Amino acid sequence: MTGIITFQALAFDLVDGVLAEGPLVDCEGPALAIQTAQGQWKIFGHAGAVAFSRVSSLDKEKSAHKHVLRRFGQVPDEYLRESAGSRSSDGETPA
Repeated sequence: MTGIITFQALAFDLVDGVLAEGPLVDCEGPALAIQTAQGQWKIFGHAGAVAFSRVSSLDKEKSAHKHVLRRFGQVPDEYLRESAGSRSSDGETPA
């Protein structure tokens, strides 16, 4: 299977008690995706953010696999399923 790996950061805001997605940010690599997600959470004040990689298959129309690299703050449950890591006191999930 031939595929393309993309790295992205996604911020979330709390709107009427529900986490809403912000704009998706494409990044050059995994370190930049993590740094961008952390900045969205800490500096810009979003409720949470996640950095992830996505493997898109050239054989299929949609993405085959999404791998969470790092989570910060409050994120929807779909980004918590892949690994159950513990949270530190600042809300950051260790990699």
